[in-house]
Amino acid sequence: MPDGTFHTHRKLHAFEHQAISSGDSYTVFDTPWGVKAGILICWDNNLVENVRATTLLGADILIAPHQTGGTNSRSPYGMKPIPVALWEQRAERKEEITAAFRGVNGREWLMRWLPARAHDNGIFILFSNGVGADDDEVRTGNAMILDPYGRVVEETDAAADVMVTAELDLSLIPLSTGRRWIYGRRPDLYHILTERQGYERDAITARFSEEETGVKKS
Repeated sequence: MPDGTFHTHRKLHAFEHQAISSGDSYTVFDTPWGVKAGILICWDNNLVENVRATTLLGADILIAPHQTGGTNSRSPYGMKPIPVALWEQRAERKEEITAAFRGVNGREWLMRWLPARAHDNGIFILFSNGVGADDDEVRTGNAMILDPYGRVVEETDAAADVMVTAELDLSLIPLSTGRRWIYGRRPDLYHILTERQGYERDAITARFSEEETGVKKS
């Protein structure tokens, strides 16, 4: 924060390694600008309940650091890898790598769900992401700022370290569609959201198990 204080969020759905345990609480805090901010790390943001819970705790801005894109998803319509060679040759193949970063394995995948998180909750999202070689995969960058309507305020598709900045119009929050939807909630109907259904898994097996598709093999 501007005064030198800081806040720490422990990733709620840590799947990277058995030695890494998941956090068990949300992180929402006051800012000097009269709004609250929340933090969700990477896969935390993919589970819609986490973004809604963070909003219900008062967050108007969601800080969403990621390390994603170009992942070898088992889903037939999920992300696929971007060749590491393309990243290594990015200077001479600029148009190709820009197209890859903006394509189905990068920005297009993000735009399937990230704007919905902002729109449905009436929040700003500050999406940051790694860019470049990450072991045998290539992270696609695409850092962006989204407003409470899910619109992209500022973004980059550069195959390089780039920071995007923008002034946030906080007056958009109260009348945003998602915020008005929240006012119409009926919590008495939502008890099923806190009941275990029996198919829940820990983050590692949910993220990597072949059973994650829900399709049984014969």
